[in-house]
Amino acid sequence: MIADLNPVGMPFIELLTVDSTNNYAMAMVHEGMAQHGTAVFAHEQTKGKGQRQKQWLAQKEENLILTVVLSTEGLALSEAFTFSMAMSLAAYGFFNKYAGAETSIKWPNDLYWRDRKAGGILIENIVQGTQWKYAIVGMGINLNQTAFRVLSKAVSLKQITGKNYNTVSMAKELCLFIDDYFKQLHQNKSGIRQAYHQHLYKKDEVVKLKKGSRVFDACIKGVNAVGHLVTEHAVEETFAIGEVEWVI
Repeated sequence: MIADLNPVGMPFIELLTVDSTNNYAMAMVHEGMAQHGTAVFAHEQTKGKGQRQKQWLAQKEENLILTVVLSTEGLALSEAFTFSMAMSLAAYGFFNKYAGAETSIKWPNDLYWRDRKAGGILIENIVQGTQWKYAIVGMGINLNQTAFRVLSKAVSLKQITGKNYNTVSMAKELCLFIDDYFKQLHQNKSGIRQAYHQHLYKKDEVVKLKKGSRVFDACIKGVNAVGHLVTEHAVEETFAIGEVEWVI
């Protein structure tokens, strides 16, 4: 039962430096040292992981680097993307509180402000047989960093608001949002899907997409139950995660 689970962020583990908070949390689970709600925060991450084997770069002590361990017992693997939607909404709700209404979720689960990336989520699952046991949810959100070497279209909360933020207290606040949306996921999955689409970046707008060498314009219609992007141009077409990229 959800009521018997620890709140997300209890315990809260604070590390000065680590290769990857996801790796650290995953190892804790495998060693029997973590349970639902365990949160791992790092001031510095030397080998941060992003989607599709990409590296997540963040300056030391300037950003929110957090991984939480969540129990997925009672959820089916077929609901994995609905779970991802809930985590995206948690990050969205947290960031929107400070950055305002121009915040959105870019498929599959990037955090955007206007047309710039403010954060990302990497979810790694622990499955035993056919049972989905745990999700290791890593979130990287730009807080105080103002210079970005690789991602020219990145943005931080400081750039938006002009304020500095305490990374530890912000990570603990993000845990509250994750806890809230985890509970909402169990209570109202259709509501989660609806809210995700409400805040989906470029929904019902025409964008330029690229698949292999093919570049084309398509209208973003939404995301289906398995997480495929649904687009419309001459015909309706769906794309799996990693199958198509945005050309902006």
